[in-house]
Amino acid sequence: MVFLEIILMTDKPNDVFEHDLFITEFPKKNFGIVDYLSGRVHFALLDQMKFMNTSGMPVEQIKETILSNVSEIIDNFDPEKSKSS
Repeated sequence: MVFLEIILMTDKPNDVFEHDLFITEFPKKNFGIVDYLSGRVHFALLDQMKFMNTSGMPVEQIKETILSNVSEIIDNFDPEKSKSS
């Protein structure tokens, strides 16, 4: 899964600057919970795409990878399990 790869690739103490380049903070004020969560997803996807592009991945591959990951998350979503966590 690409989300995990990005975390592992940049999870080094000397890469603080790299974190700053690829992680955009979503503002917390003046948003309802649904808008706040949607905004976080939006920013996370943009950050991931920016990182993938900077790493040399072609735009079509970025699109395929992102759509595959999001589809997998949706396909594996179990509303009953999410109630307990």
